[in-house]
Amino acid sequence: MWLNMKNVLKNISGAIYSSLFVFGFVSLILTISTPLHAALDQSHGLKPSVVTSAPTSPTSSAQAATEANPANKVVLVVGDSLSAAYGLTQEQGWVSLLQDVLAQHANPDLSEITLINASISGETTDGGLARLDRLLQQHQPTDVLIELGGNDGLQGHSIKKLKANLKAMIEQSLAADTHVALQQMQIPTNYGARYNKMFINAFAHVATETQIPIVPFFLTDIALQPELMQNDGIHPTAEAQPIIAQFMLDNWIIPLVLR
Repeated sequence: MWLNMKNVLKNISGAIYSSLFVFGFVSLILTISTPLHAALDQSHGLKPSVVTSAPTSPTSSAQAATEANPANKVVLVVGDSLSAAYGLTQEQGWVSLLQDVLAQHANPDLSEITLINASISGETTDGGLARLDRLLQQHQPTDVLIELGGNDGLQGHSIKKLKANLKAMIEQSLAADTHVALQQMQIPTNYGARYNKMFINAFAHVATETQIPIVPFFLTDIALQPELMQNDGIHPTAEAQPIIAQFMLDNWIIPLVLR
């Protein structure tokens, strides 16, 4: 009986938490105009993959392309569920769709860019930092996008630790002779105004300190359109993915990767 009561209480508290989370996220969207993000991750991780149209070996494909033409760029995306196509197939995700756009682009410099999606649902900066060295050695990227931190905020991690992890990832990537960009992240307002502000500002502070560019949050406009969000109110639908792909082409690939 006691075990049954514990299960009931656990289910009730989970439902209340979910309701408060969604309410807080919607409140954040309606009250501020800066990029908004909270990646509520509930699935298991995904293995890194090269997003290409050819059915070749992931690692060998990227390395062979770079060795054949040193001008080719291999771009590593280290992210959470927003880049891991949460609730969708990998082919429906924005990273895969962006690779398709690049492969078919008239600009040969864009068509020769290879994207490697090393994003995992539920990932924090702790996990990203732990995996990064292996990813850099395995894929030898020319560019790295760090799209992490949302789950740190959702779990109430120390802002000092968040900044330290992001800085360490950036410095490790720079030491591997890559160009690095940091994705702006957000959390809901129900985490408290003080923590929320500190969290938002952490990304700009780290980017400024390490002298790397910061990419605006790609759900700023999408999150205001319920039809483009999944039922959890956090993750974008399949219909939103092409919009994200275009946004990242315009705000990340062309200005920061194409160079």
